[in-house]
Amino acid sequence: MAVPEASAQRAAQLRAEIERHNYLYYVLDTPEIPDAEFDRLFRELQALEAQYPELQTTDSPTQRVGGAVLSELTPVRHKLPMLSIETETDITANGARAFDLRVRKKLGLEPTDPAIEYAAELKFDGLAMSLRYENGLLVQAATRGDGEVGEDVTHNIRTVRQIPLRLKGDVPPVLEARGEVYMSRPDFERYNERQRAQGKATLVNPRNGAAGSIRQLDSKLAAQRPLSFFVYGLGETVGWNLPATHGELLDALQAFGFPVCRERIVGKGPEALVAFHEAVAAKRDSLPYDIDGVVYKVNSLALQRELGFRSREPHWAVAHKFPAQEEMTTVLNIDVQVGRTGAITPVARLQPVFVGGVTVTNATLHNQDEIDRKDVRIGDTVIVRRAGDVIPEVVSVILNRRPNDAQAYNLLDAIGHACPVCGSHAVRLPDEAAVRCTGGLFCAAQRRQAILHFAGRRAMDIEGLGDKLVEQLVDHDHVHRLSDIYRLDLPTLAGLERMGEKSAQNLLDAIEKSRSTTLARFIYALGIRNVGEATAKDLARHFGALEPLMNADIEALQQVSDVGPIVAESIQQFFAETHNRDIIGQLRELGVHWEEGAPATNQSGVFIGKTLVLTGTLPTLSRDEAKEKIEAAGGKVAGSVSKKTDYVVAGAEAGSKLAKAEELGVTILDEAALLEMLGGNA
Repeated sequence: MAVPEASAQRAAQLRAEIERHNYLYYVLDTPEIPDAEFDRLFRELQALEAQYPELQTTDSPTQRVGGAVLSELTPVRHKLPMLSIETETDITANGARAFDLRVRKKLGLEPTDPAIEYAAELKFDGLAMSLRYENGLLVQAATRGDGEVGEDVTHNIRTVRQIPLRLKGDVPPVLEARGEVYMSRPDFERYNERQRAQGKATLVNPRNGAAGSIRQLDSKLAAQRPLSFFVYGLGETVGWNLPATHGELLDALQAFGFPVCRERIVGKGPEALVAFHEAVAAKRDSLPYDIDGVVYKVNSLALQRELGFRSREPHWAVAHKFPAQEEMTTVLNIDVQVGRTGAITPVARLQPVFVGGVTVTNATLHNQDEIDRKDVRIGDTVIVRRAGDVIPEVVSVILNRRPNDAQAYNLLDAIGHACPVCGSHAVRLPDEAAVRCTGGLFCAAQRRQAILHFAGRRAMDIEGLGDKLVEQLVDHDHVHRLSDIYRLDLPTLAGLERMGEKSAQNLLDAIEKSRSTTLARFIYALGIRNVGEATAKDLARHFGALEPLMNADIEALQQVSDVGPIVAESIQQFFAETHNRDIIGQLRELGVHWEEGAPATNQSGVFIGKTLVLTGTLPTLSRDEAKEKIEAAGGKVAGSVSKKTDYVVAGAEAGSKLAKAEELGVTILDEAALLEMLGGNA
């Protein structure tokens, strides 16, 4: 079938347009169109190529999704060897100075001669790659291999959206670009999260993820992996007058459409290299990708040729490493720590190992799911990672070094199902990864968090009882439990740092005022896990008093609106602890009180069973006031608009929520209409 000229032109236009948007999105991070529009263009091109197969080209964006499965990877002999770079073993600033001295000596320069100009860039922790373009079209991609012979991985490289399938501008007949395929840390984490959610295998680390993806025989599998690429040099070129410097070379490659890392400099003398090394080390952990050092290169290509090579390494470049972030050690024991929210976290006690610039003796194991996934056992040899100030973690186990008597570790069994700090029951609720202490108000590990939550504006509203003050009160043993707040006196408070007598009296006044509250606020203030402000109001409305709530079983609790089995179990576990009941009793004895009434039976209100969303600034009502009025009329206030939303109450400068409501056809109210509907409740 002859291809209509209009269809051929449209396919060419779509290929160019889609690749332009790929470049904007994946290389420049400046997308111009929404994803939905990009998908529409892509589907249009797919349809044209399906109708007219002759239109499908090797540089078509549709070829990035993967194709046939290969039986094996084919060897590729590099036209120019992919040489390694010498590693500078001195990781201090003197490493850069030693490189400069070697270069100057090799060039026969005297101390009085001008400083050499260098280019400095990052040393990525990924997989080295050579990309061959002929007349601007990607024809082959090969791994480094042994430097002389690599493997043909073109089928997988086509799936990496940062790599251009066709170069831009006036390109030479032959150009081989050398660079690094890598997986960013955010992409690595998102991929592993998705794999875990589907019960599938996860990747050990970003580098293994990149290398394993590129060497897949099935390019459809590679296409599912979020890979990226940076170019940093050249292989063979034909018909191109090279720029004069390495820095200009990278600029030219960027103009051809290659992604080039912005973290690079050109500077004179060793001190420019020292400054770059220190600057990168300081922000290493905030970079979205893994690096293990920086690379220094003599900037002048003419001087590079003069300096030449030693064996398989250039004299004009060196890799200046940072301290290793991963090392191997042994798990001596597994202990636990209780966090301020009651989460009981397993911690590996390690044979001391120097990693990331410090000696590491402990590493987090996160939770039981992570222990099971990595199968970490006492006695195992493990790989430990430390990045900057990030808490060290066990990355993986070296299974062939496992002792024969190593036993699988179960956190709940190890602690005897009890909190190691306060002895309260330790439980793991359904659909939660963490094991938690149910001691709540009583547990010393949770004391500060419990006090801050209790005093919060939406809870007991004790103005002035903030982070710093709570820290002092706990550290000086003035407050052991919530009830101690109501035993504080003027001399005690005035004696604290930055607390004059006036501030102390203001706090005492706020504490006194908080003795009278509502049942809903008191329930919320207790800090029961999974019980937020809205659920506390539902519980207060349903039970009418605290005692029926404290004595309710799981079945009775699930009769409350929006209380499911997980929330019900959290409530039941909390009130099952004698410690928590004792503290509630002490608070009552100290004058904390609230109004109680009959349980709600036939609740009335204009918004019974209705969901409302507030957006923008209302003329007279604050967000909290509007919310209280809606809830008093039986309604529920949600944070986002969906098909289940009944009304959106919009004020001035209403944003995307209003637009979403209009799109879904949700009824929109202003403040006047809301108050009119509330009627007597207003």
